[in-house]
Amino acid sequence: MTAAAAHGGEDRPGLAIGLVLLAMLVFTCMDGLSKQLTIQGMQPQTVTMLRYFLVLAMLLPIVLMTWRSRPLHTSQPGLHILRGVLLICSANLFVFAVQALPLETATAIGFVSPLFVTILSVIFLKEHVGVRRWGAIAIGFAGVLLILRPGSSAFEAAMLFPVLSSLCWASGLIITRAMRGREKPFTVVLWTTAVGFIVIAPFGLAVWQTPTLLQVGLLFLIALCHIAGQLLTIRGYMMASASLLAPFSYTTIIWAMLIGLLAFNSFPDLPTIAGTLVLLLAGLYVWHRERVRTVPPTTPGASIAVVAASAKQDDPR
Repeated sequence: MTAAAAHGGEDRPGLAIGLVLLAMLVFTCMDGLSKQLTIQGMQPQTVTMLRYFLVLAMLLPIVLMTWRSRPLHTSQPGLHILRGVLLICSANLFVFAVQALPLETATAIGFVSPLFVTILSVIFLKEHVGVRRWGAIAIGFAGVLLILRPGSSAFEAAMLFPVLSSLCWASGLIITRAMRGREKPFTVVLWTTAVGFIVIAPFGLAVWQTPTLLQVGLLFLIALCHIAGQLLTIRGYMMASASLLAPFSYTTIIWAMLIGLLAFNSFPDLPTIAGTLVLLLAGLYVWHRERVRTVPPTTPGASIAVVAASAKQDDPR
């Protein structure tokens, strides 16, 4: 059954692809706006804290309207807290990454996420991975090394931020998989956002600088991008299957290159482009093999919203 059929709607793959492409653009704009704020002197912890605060404020009316359905009720608060901690670490590390690196470089390195997901799924979910997927994972990490070039003058310690961000994100996705079918999607999103804000608030306040009016406007745009990206992705996944839409998450690298060039006058060098292509092909092959084997597919190179959308379409409630 397709995602659209599961939700009683029409299967519209063309429109669904368009919505996902737009969602990836919106999420990349959010990253670009975060980079702009750090260029203006705002600390990454503060950027992340205020983003989560504004998202919580936007979720509050939904919480009030659905209070009778107990949106915060869960039988596994420990998993929610752990997931929230991992994802706020991922988000904050990525803001540190875009502060120090070109947007397209941080985005490219972040595509190591599906490789981490596959490895962690073997360790924690006992999923079987064949020789071909292990080979693709090895090739993917070779692509990462081509981008990082450790030991050369091109290497920067800040390049480890998107790697660690991807590891935290992949770990959070493993927890999402473990909870799938047992939690309402809105409950997962609400817990993750609330826990993330509680965790990041002390760090954001420790380096607090009152934002200017322009920075407040950029922060509202970031929060709006967060919400809009979520809605676009969820709507897209209601109109077509995840197996069709997941590869389009990789278009974030195209948007990152365009935004980097137009907004920050940066563009990746040839080794970075080559490493990115190797990493993308490896991730797509891992996704393809998982789809062929009918294992729930790893969402390659995607934002947290794609996971939320997948959880929504798989949740029978």
